[in-house]
Amino acid sequence: MGQKVSISSNPFRNFRLFTFKRSSLKLTTPPANKPKDFIHLISNCISAASTRTQEYLVFKDPEEKFHPSPQALTQVFLMTYISQSFSLNMTDSFSCTVMTPEQRILLGADWVWAVLEKPTKNPKIQIAVQVVHLPRKEKREESATEEAQTESIKMAQMESSSKNTYEKMVDFCASIGKDCYALFLFFGKKDDKENIYGVLSNNLEVATAKCNRIDRDLVENFFKGSKSFHKPPEMMRSIINNNLSEPLTLIVKFS
Repeated sequence: MGQKVSISSNPFRNFRLFTFKRSSLKLTTPPANKPKDFIHLISNCISAASTRTQEYLVFKDPEEKFHPSPQALTQVFLMTYISQSFSLNMTDSFSCTVMTPEQRILLGADWVWAVLEKPTKNPKIQIAVQVVHLPRKEKREESATEEAQTESIKMAQMESSSKNTYEKMVDFCASIGKDCYALFLFFGKKDDKENIYGVLSNNLEVATAKCNRIDRDLVENFFKGSKSFHKPPEMMRSIINNNLSEPLTLIVKFS
């Protein structure tokens, strides 16, 4: 996933998506003919990725030596999703753009999903995804990776505003418009560490208008009192059917 997307001086206004080249992944099954149920296809990929990631969330190592890092869990989800989307031959209509390290710092997103218009393949609807992990029980200092030592990373950190990652992603989505949704993907919650949940909205910028800080507590507050959750197909159906780009906020359970 070392592919890079160039960012102009204003990364919000000119943001464009790229798709993965088929040769970049080795598939175990040939691409299938594309079914007509587009929403089912997308949901199939997301559900497969959630199920695979949940296996790591619920795994208990008897010797307590296996501790998958947040980055590893994110990669498991992302690569499972990408493999599934290629096997279903749907990348021409629904793309996945992985953010570079610099983009993650500037925009707050880990990747962006997009429904593409035909034949131009321009993004019609976009979903910026930020993975949220449970805080670790022990704060262990990890050695810095080579990636974190590059000059481009340092420059991105210097150019980055004082806003946190939640606010950066909300600003990113708001700059594109109501057809861009922020999806905070929770790998476990405080009261349920073994399931994957999400808060999706194209209207979180209203919090900043009220002088409220968008942080983890604000986003998690949407879960309070929720007794029922949308499923991935319902989430995608609501997004695609929201033709007028009205304000939309959903609480979703993916696993």
